[in-house]
Amino acid sequence: MSAGAAARTREILAAARAIVTGSHIVYTSGKHGSAYVNKDAVYPDTAHVAELCRDLADAAASHRPEIVCGPAMGGIILAQWTGHHLGLPAVYAEKTAEGGMALRRGYDKLVAGKRVLVVEDVLNTGGSVREAVGAVRAAGGDPVVVAALVNRGGVTAADVGVPALVALLEVELDAWDAATCPLCRDGVPVNTDVGKGREFLAKRSR
Repeated sequence: MSAGAAARTREILAAARAIVTGSHIVYTSGKHGSAYVNKDAVYPDTAHVAELCRDLADAAASHRPEIVCGPAMGGIILAQWTGHHLGLPAVYAEKTAEGGMALRRGYDKLVAGKRVLVVEDVLNTGGSVREAVGAVRAAGGDPVVVAALVNRGGVTAADVGVPALVALLEVELDAWDAATCPLCRDGVPVNTDVGKGREFLAKRSR
């Protein structure tokens, strides 16, 4: 990814106050850390979302996708805007009761036999996008590339099972298992405004 795209992505995230630092965060993966990329703070600004997705489209265009797919929920917005910039249809994968993700609503038929760009907002462990990639394959699609706004976990293409992965911004953030979290040890209050802090505290109080 170009230095210019990375710098602009960081600028947009900073303007939206989407980068939270100096806090006690519980991530979706269950790990804890001191910082968080709150992509939800960016989504209300449609001009900035459109700009970010134009850069995602540019980064993925060389892989010649024929349709765009994102995991629900945040990936829906990114898939729509990225598809718009590429002139391609966009669909989304959603959680199933059994776990994992699936393409429903007739989207499986749209994906079948197509080269698919899978988009994601923030890659932490890559779990959600890996499930979306699996849903695409189960529907007969060919996931050729994953494109993300931010890769904060050092996630690779091999980690999510695709030939290529691109991200507008690469950042390194601390991540500890809950049992060894130094913030828990030091009694730093858990942030319940972003991440999964509220759910973590609810489980701990049972």
